[in-house]
Amino acid sequence: MHFFVQHSELRDLYEKVAARERISDADALRLFESKDLNAVGAIADLARQSRPGGMSNRASYIINRYINYSNYCILSCQFCAFARKKRDADGFQFTVEEIVQKAREALHLGITELHIVGGLHPSLPFSYYTDMLKALRALDPGLQLKCFTAIEILHLAWLAKKTVAETLRELKVAGLDSLTGGGAEIFQKEVRSTIARGKESAEEYLDVHRTWHRMGGRSTCTMLYGHVESLADRVDHLRRLRDLQDETHGFVGFVPLPYQPENNDIPVHHSPSGFDALRTIAVSRIYLDNFEHITAYWVGMGLKLAQVALSYGADDLHGTILEEHIFHMAGAQSPQLQTQTEMIKAIHEAGRTPVQRNTFYEPIRVWEEAPIAKLGPEGERSRILENNLATA
Repeated sequence: MHFFVQHSELRDLYEKVAARERISDADALRLFESKDLNAVGAIADLARQSRPGGMSNRASYIINRYINYSNYCILSCQFCAFARKKRDADGFQFTVEEIVQKAREALHLGITELHIVGGLHPSLPFSYYTDMLKALRALDPGLQLKCFTAIEILHLAWLAKKTVAETLRELKVAGLDSLTGGGAEIFQKEVRSTIARGKESAEEYLDVHRTWHRMGGRSTCTMLYGHVESLADRVDHLRRLRDLQDETHGFVGFVPLPYQPENNDIPVHHSPSGFDALRTIAVSRIYLDNFEHITAYWVGMGLKLAQVALSYGADDLHGTILEEHIFHMAGAQSPQLQTQTEMIKAIHEAGRTPVQRNTFYEPIRVWEEAPIAKLGPEGERSRILENNLATA
């Protein structure tokens, strides 16, 4: 038995995970309420190692680029610092041609994924979104297009006057590979009303993903934590995700998102502590026993803490990003990007084998030894180009 739990009050939960038994909601709440972070982390690391392939000691990242096509939005979610109205001077929207150009530049860095989301635009037609997907697919058929949150899909269905299933089918034909997991926030009704009044319900979010999964699609999912929710609300959120995963097996990974408190209307003055970030990663890994992967989102946590999270149940650090707006407009102090070199270095320093993955967490390249040296001058050229793109 792990040193940290040998004499811990959580020893019974360690034994339950070791026996590969599913923990209950009450067990998850105990873990959240425990102050013994090392014990919780030890249980989470055991849960990670118990996953198929978990003993390989690998940790992954993806070379991707974020594109927010517009921040104009018909909603006014209280927690959101990203959305703008047409009257706002700092609103923006990109043409399909501008998006294709951003993608073309990023392809020179070796990206394998575009992550594309935006606000619920008041006037862009449905054809804008299908034309965008078709143009990006024509640019590089191998580029994986991970696009749109559940609320965007509901908005597009309304625009197209189609059902959610018909909308998803048409987007898939145009080139959509995966849905993003954003917009889950917290599922508990009263909390959701407090932070995102007017947004889709928990049931609607889950049904969009259920519909996509039944079509053979895969997606990620998220939880925004550290604002006005209770620990019990977090457990309820995780339960609903675990239940849907039992039903569809369509989620490829879970990404806990630490709340960023600046430039919005929620009376929260501090982002979640490092303690809270690590325990949320850890409890997620222990409770979500039917999820293959848990991502430590370095944009919200910072790369150093995300690196530590690899010992608290996480097995992925997300991606190079290149240009992230949503968290940074809410006050995130992390860089706008990480180079591949930096991602590999962080994983290697944590004692894990770095693995470049694709959108579906499938391995592309494994860096068994001395990964930084192997990058050589090409890695330095990528660093220069990435920095130029981030400041463009």
